[in-house]
Amino acid sequence: MAVAVGDKVPDVAVQILRDGKPETVQTGEILGRGKAVLFAVPGAFTPGCSKLHLPGYVQRGDELRAKGVETIACVSVNDAWVMDAWGEAQGAHDKNILMLADGNGAFAEAMGLVFDGSGVGLGTRSQRYAAVIDDGIISELEVEPAPGVDVSSCDNILTKI
Repeated sequence: MAVAVGDKVPDVAVQILRDGKPETVQTGEILGRGKAVLFAVPGAFTPGCSKLHLPGYVQRGDELRAKGVETIACVSVNDAWVMDAWGEAQGAHDKNILMLADGNGAFAEAMGLVFDGSGVGLGTRSQRYAAVIDDGIISELEVEPAPGVDVSSCDNILTKI
């Protein structure tokens, strides 16, 4: 069952790359204090994720921060090296967007937002979504109903804050 508005964000171990080494962090710690925006993508370096989803948050992240968002995080079922390289290539690091690696899909599973992309060679991945999280509680959750970037875009999330 998928999480819903009013639910606490799951506390799951994910990884970030720090000083060239994977470091395990807890989603409950990262997303549990203050206002956060979390967006999930099916895969780093994939077309929709690289042309629309992440770039929107890079380009408009300052507007989110101006509305009180303290943490902006992107999560994908990829390893920490891939997430770090993708963040670097997209300018996400310059905007302090955390690139969270959910290598085994444990966070996607805990969120109840897994999809089977094996038909297109992706295996088990996260659905595309965005959430506004206030002190660890999901206050907005926008899950894409079909392929593409619409309700989970930064443009849409800016209207929800």
